[in-house]
Amino acid sequence: MNRDTQVIKFFRKQIPTFACVPGCHDCCGPVLTSTTEMARLPRKSAAEQEAALAALSCPHLGADGCQVYEERPLVCRLFGTTPKLACPNGKRPVVMIDPQVEEQIFQYFTQVRHVLV
Repeated sequence: MNRDTQVIKFFRKQIPTFACVPGCHDCCGPVLTSTTEMARLPRKSAAEQEAALAALSCPHLGADGCQVYEERPLVCRLFGTTPKLACPNGKRPVVMIDPQVEEQIFQYFTQVRHVLV
């Protein structure tokens, strides 16, 4: 397991979870993610990616929600767990992400190459 994979795995464990509003996908727009995280997602065709971008959506968003939920990028996991990425429906975990962990994640984002999902 390479260093980035270990770091991502560590951060995933630190991000609290909560139940979203069923059927809501308001935070499922185009996002930047690390190349390591992107490599774990199924490849989409250029046409699928272009259509999602034109709709300001994610190419991994299907009729029943996120098709890659277990492998979703860190930024997707952060939505609703921090005031910086608040849920538009006011949902949140009982305890928000630890501010130090949040800062470490945002610092990690500045250190890795990103691609558009």
